[in-house]
Amino acid sequence: MKRWVKMIRFIGGLCLVTLLGIAYISYLCRNSLCLAPERFSLSTKHSVSASSSSSRSEVPSSPTSTAKLVGGLASTVNIESVAFKEAYEMGFDITDRDVIVFLHIQKTGGTTFGRHLVRDLNLENPCNCPRKRKRCDCFRPNTINEQWLFSRYSTGWKCGLHADWTELTDCVEGALDEYEGLARKRRYFFITVLRDPIHRYLSEFRHVQRGATWKGARHFCGGQEFTSLPHCYKGSNWTGVELDEFMNCSYNLAHNRQTRMLADLTLAGCYTGYNTTTDQLERDRILLQSAKKNLARMAYFGLTEQQAVSQYIFEQTFHLDFENPFDQANATLSAQAIAELTPAQIERVRQLNSLDEELLEFARQLLQERFQLLKRRDPHFRQNWLRMVHPFNYPKMTVCVVDFSCVKESPYLPSMMNFNLSTM
Repeated sequence: MKRWVKMIRFIGGLCLVTLLGIAYISYLCRNSLCLAPERFSLSTKHSVSASSSSSRSEVPSSPTSTAKLVGGLASTVNIESVAFKEAYEMGFDITDRDVIVFLHIQKTGGTTFGRHLVRDLNLENPCNCPRKRKRCDCFRPNTINEQWLFSRYSTGWKCGLHADWTELTDCVEGALDEYEGLARKRRYFFITVLRDPIHRYLSEFRHVQRGATWKGARHFCGGQEFTSLPHCYKGSNWTGVELDEFMNCSYNLAHNRQTRMLADLTLAGCYTGYNTTTDQLERDRILLQSAKKNLARMAYFGLTEQQAVSQYIFEQTFHLDFENPFDQANATLSAQAIAELTPAQIERVRQLNSLDEELLEFARQLLQERFQLLKRRDPHFRQNWLRMVHPFNYPKMTVCVVDFSCVKESPYLPSMMNFNLSTM
């Protein structure tokens, strides 16, 4: 009899432990922790809806889906992405559910721009940036953990080191759910900065030459992490590499980096057969078309070579002002590198970045259109514009925009004066 009593108690104890375990796991799932693998999956049929609703408090019930299938897998991730038109018409509501997502492409001046975002915006409740800490807390007013900015200097690399469009659109909502401990729908304002392809490429070359690798990049796409991508170098890094060797590596991700990072990679098979001769022309066409489409529907993008114009567009689009004007560096280390190249090497760099060249030309035209549109709508345009190009009492930043080192002016650096500012 005693044996049966002990057995019943033992079984009852196991049931109690099991129930407690289920309750604990359910609690974690409610806070989005146990769902992280599914949310972070870049498994690939996903959609990013460009919001056009008139009310900020309403979430579209059925975002438009885009059909994509990679490797026979299909899943859907829906996020509400705010396009430029809605952004400038309605502005950015830091108190509601709006989130700025900064897609930071290497060597485009994104580090300086990212610091502007966390340290230089004129906000009633600015980001809290403790000394001796790289990241700032950019919480919404009257909250303790709700982020309005998703970037390197606020949340950190939550979606991977220099996450691209493919990674960010699938990851950002799950990452914020996990960070804030609550699953909810948000409105995402995607932003980025582009740079002249030749200058950007040579700046990356110099950075790699000094030892940079970006080994921490995840390269998530199509539901998997491409960890087996070949390296162009042996050993821990590529320190001391010469330009010809850098260019001759066919799988160097520096080639056309801006196009690749703005494109939906699942449309071109992710990294499968990357930079091989098989169907390369078709792959390039798909990536360039996708990059242009994604750039056009971003809430904002800026150009490194057009700092004042980029700042003006940001401020008018988001209805937020920077306390200091953006600094237009006269020249950078990449300009110095160009001056040392032969005509054949410059042409080779141009060929390796032909997609980025076409993308930038598209971006320049689009930036001009946005600038002209906002200028026409701004009754105080002249005052706002002069505040940026002739700051007078505004303190001028002295740090160079891209490489943090200034050199003598180069004729290859695009001049801001080439931008059409007619009919001021």
